[in-house]
Amino acid sequence: MMATRAQPRPQPARPQSASPARPERMESARSGEQGRDFEFTSADFARIRDLIHRSAGISLSDHKRDMAYSRLARRLRARGLETFKQYLDLLEAENDPAEWEAFTNALTTNLTAFFREAHHFPILAEFVPRRAQPVSVWCSAASTGEEPYSIAMTLIEALGDSGARQASVLATDIDTQVLAKAEAGMYQFDQVKHLSPERLKRFFLKGTGAHAGMVKVRPEVRAMVRFEQLNLTDRDYQLRSQFDAIFCRNVMIYFDKPTQAQVLARFEPLMKSGGLLFAGHSENFTYVTQAFKLRGQTVYELTRDTGAAARTPARSSNHASHAGSATTNGVIA
Repeated sequence: MMATRAQPRPQPARPQSASPARPERMESARSGEQGRDFEFTSADFARIRDLIHRSAGISLSDHKRDMAYSRLARRLRARGLETFKQYLDLLEAENDPAEWEAFTNALTTNLTAFFREAHHFPILAEFVPRRAQPVSVWCSAASTGEEPYSIAMTLIEALGDSGARQASVLATDIDTQVLAKAEAGMYQFDQVKHLSPERLKRFFLKGTGAHAGMVKVRPEVRAMVRFEQLNLTDRDYQLRSQFDAIFCRNVMIYFDKPTQAQVLARFEPLMKSGGLLFAGHSENFTYVTQAFKLRGQTVYELTRDTGAAARTPARSSNHASHAGSATTNGVIA
């Protein structure tokens, strides 16, 4: 899923009260938390773990306690609250979709790169020309866009410009902040410098002036990708088309086994017969489902016949509004 957010600068310790410390305060002192702006107890962390699991299926391990504090402390400051209990009470009492979105965004980790886990893309390139056209791929953890754009570039290389214009990539993520960056399609040059000169020239525009040191994916690549918010733990994804391949990489490691099984079960009817499922390098679905068989290194093939005919076509991903900003001679205008 994705780019790790920066940690806030530690704040100086507050003077300690002369009154006897409550048990929860003593617990904080023992764990070296007395220098924080807000008291953060085990009960607070347990409640956060329960809420993020219920809302997004994410299982926070014990060692994520400091991360949870530092990221959610920003929400307390933004809302003018004094304790985590106040914030969590407000979160549940108001049931405000915007605050739930901020809560979820704060606790998701985004680490990604162009052509990350590179062995998957030659497999995709070999697979798609043998499929009935048009080809469609779903990237279910799009993060800041590097993965879905890598998929789109692979489709162009494998199918040619003409074939790729008919292909589509659906890119979804639960985090709306990273999706906004993905839709913009602009990146620091350091993020693409490892790519070959041929790929850089074919798929990116070089920034000039105010955009010096930046690159932008070309409009024809951007036009292949449709971005939408989607929570993989939702019961109904509201998707009405099937896919030749689904990328769900480095997501399942945040889910417990029952949640993994539920997500994989929802993938089945959304895949065309013989479709491929691409997983992360540390993920193993062999003991979670019988519907997919391991075909190669973290690549699974759908073995069950879904029996589903072609469904209602998905909304077109080739919207003119997604073409990006005006361009001139391979530079960002």
